[in-house]
Amino acid sequence: MKIIDDIFTPKTRAGLIVMTLKILIVGAGPAGCYLAQSLRKLLPECELTILDRLPVPFGLVRYGVAPDHQGTKAVTKQFARLFERQNVKFLGNICVGEDVQYRQLKDMFDIIVLSTGLSVDRPLGPKYSNLSNVYGAGQVTRFWNSHPDEANFLPSFGKNVIVIGNGNVALDVVRLLAKTPKDFSGSDISPKELGSGVEEIHLVGRSEASLAKFDPAMMRELSKIDQLKICLAEGSNLENDPDNKHIAAVHSVLAQSDDQKAKTLYLHFGCQIEDPIVQENVLTGINVSRDTKACKINGTSLITAIGFSDDGKLDRDTLIENAIDLENGHLEKGLYATGWFRRGPQGTIPENRIDAQRVAAKILVDYTDRSDLGHKPGYSALEALVTYKAVSYDEWRIIDRTECENAGEDRVRNKIKTVPEMLALIKTT
Repeated sequence: MKIIDDIFTPKTRAGLIVMTLKILIVGAGPAGCYLAQSLRKLLPECELTILDRLPVPFGLVRYGVAPDHQGTKAVTKQFARLFERQNVKFLGNICVGEDVQYRQLKDMFDIIVLSTGLSVDRPLGPKYSNLSNVYGAGQVTRFWNSHPDEANFLPSFGKNVIVIGNGNVALDVVRLLAKTPKDFSGSDISPKELGSGVEEIHLVGRSEASLAKFDPAMMRELSKIDQLKICLAEGSNLENDPDNKHIAAVHSVLAQSDDQKAKTLYLHFGCQIEDPIVQENVLTGINVSRDTKACKINGTSLITAIGFSDDGKLDRDTLIENAIDLENGHLEKGLYATGWFRRGPQGTIPENRIDAQRVAAKILVDYTDRSDLGHKPGYSALEALVTYKAVSYDEWRIIDRTECENAGEDRVRNKIKTVPEMLALIKTT
C-alpha cells in the first residue's frame, strides 16, 4: 500500500493510506489508448488494464484506417509506450460476455470504461440488405486491412462500383478502388486484396457539395491518383461559392482532371436514393432522384458508407439512454464510456484524444475523495481467470515482429489474417 498524493485532496490525503485504484478499459483501439494516456497523467498511481477481444492491440488504427494512410497508422508508436514504458497491462483475445462476464469484471475492478467503438455498417434499407453484391464500407475496409473477422469475406466489385455517402469513409473507399497496384508501395495492404478491373466509380451523396461531410484535403487527395479522371455527373449541380471549402475542393479536383485516364470517378451530389435495380438477387444499378428528376446509375456492385452502429453485445442503447452523465462519459456507477461508443459515429481518430481527456477528468472528479476504493484485485484476478487463452503484450510483439519481417516487396508489413494463425505463431515462438 502507498500514499497516493495525486488523487486525494489535501484534507483527505493527510495521513491516509489507500489501496491502488483498479481501472479496466475494454477496447484497445485509439479511444481506449488515448484514455489510458490521460488517466496515467491524472492518476499516475492507478493500475491500468486494457482488454481486447482480438489478440492484437490498436483496433481501428490497425484495421479501420485505410492501408495507404501509414502516417495516420503511425500513432501506434505513441500508444506502444503505454505498454512498454508506462506500466499499462494488455490482455488480448478475451471477449466480454463469452470469456468473462461483466459482473465478474465489476467484482475485479473499481472502474470499467467501454471503448469498443461501433463496428456494424448502417444499412441503406431493407431492399438493399440481402443483395449479394452490396457491401458495407466498414466490412470492405476491414477486408483490405486483413481483419480476422473478414478472413472468409471475398467481395466482387466488377467494373462499375457505386459508393453511397459523402464523408471521409466514402472517399477512402473511392481512393482505394481507384488506385493501381503500384500506388500501394509502402502500405500494409496485401496484393491479393486489391480490387482489380474497376473502370468507373460513382460517388453518390444525399447532400449538396456545400454540406458534404468529407474533409476537403481528402477530396483533393483524389486528384493525385494518376490514372483517375474526375468529373461531375450529368444532372448534378455544383454551387459557385468560393468561400465554401468543400465546393472549392471539388472545383479543384475537376480542374485538374483530363480525359487521358484509365478510370473515371463521377461525383453525384444532392441525390435521393430510391429503389435498387435487381436481377436474380444481384444489384445492377440504382434509381436516384435530383430535384424531382429521376435517373438511373448502373453498377456491378454497391458499397454503403453511411455510418456505423453498435453490434448489440454490450447493450449500448440501454446504457446510453440511462446514462448518469453522457456528456462526460458516465454511464452508471463505476461504468464509463469513451470514443464512438459514447458519442456515436462522428469525429476523426485525433478527436478521440479530446474525448478521452474529458472522460478521464470526470473519473478524477468522481473518485478523488473515495477512500472505500482500491481494494479489488484488478489485473491479477482477471489474468488468472483467462490465462488459458489470453494474449499478453509481449506475445503481441512476436506477431508484430513477424509481420514486419515478412512484409514483402514494397510493403511495411504482411498481416497475419486469422486468430488461429496468430495463436499458433505465439505457441511455436
